[in-house]
Amino acid sequence: MKKTRGIKKERSRRGIYILPNIFTSLNLFCGFYAVIASIDGKFIAASIAIIIGVLFDIMDGKIARATNTTSKFGIEYDSLADLISFGLAPGLMIYLWALRPLGRIGWLAAFLFMACGALRLARFNSQIGIVNSDHFVGLPIPAAAGMSATTVLFCHKFIIMGKMNPIFILVLLYMLSFLMVSTIKYNSFKKPELFKKMNLNVLVAVILVLIFIAAQPSIALFLLGLIYVISGPFFALKHHGKIKRKTTGTVEF
Repeated sequence: MKKTRGIKKERSRRGIYILPNIFTSLNLFCGFYAVIASIDGKFIAASIAIIIGVLFDIMDGKIARATNTTSKFGIEYDSLADLISFGLAPGLMIYLWALRPLGRIGWLAAFLFMACGALRLARFNSQIGIVNSDHFVGLPIPAAAGMSATTVLFCHKFIIMGKMNPIFILVLLYMLSFLMVSTIKYNSFKKPELFKKMNLNVLVAVILVLIFIAAQPSIALFLLGLIYVISGPFFALKHHGKIKRKTTGTVEF
């Protein structure tokens, strides 16, 4: 009887263990579809697939932590999926969408984006359990991919792609690549206090943001992505300014 119960528990455990990896597989599927859609010239569909992949990536981590099924296998599988969905897929999409006229400079920028994403993932895996999880060191690769995808949607929303210089997109890709491998800290939104201390005003603000996203998804997601990307350098400069003021303001008697 005890043996039967043990087998049932093991099967249940395996089922829970598989659950986060299913979401990782869905993330990988979105990345693969984004590659196919980009090759076919369906850049809006590719962008949407990348954004959906970001949501699946968030969910697989949340589920793994909630069910206590975080494992070395899951971490490695998640990184491989992220490299396809958030490294290769957006890099290829941006190249085919805007950087192809630049020739070699264009595809090298796309390669740099993917390479920096791979380095960012490798560094993240090597720092698990060492670095405080309240912050990410460097721009997370899903955020960089999301910024690329929302840029495509934003430009198509206002039909400005034909009027825009591809150099702007090239600079954006280089900026995202640099931020991924930088030591600039970004909020991970993993602090329990963020949810425990939520008051009515914050709840209303969140609802308004969700309404904005539902009403104008291309604009809202682009602005939210841009705010998050800029937040890292902004707070880094702010922190540096505080330290400098403290240093210069110290008077010895």
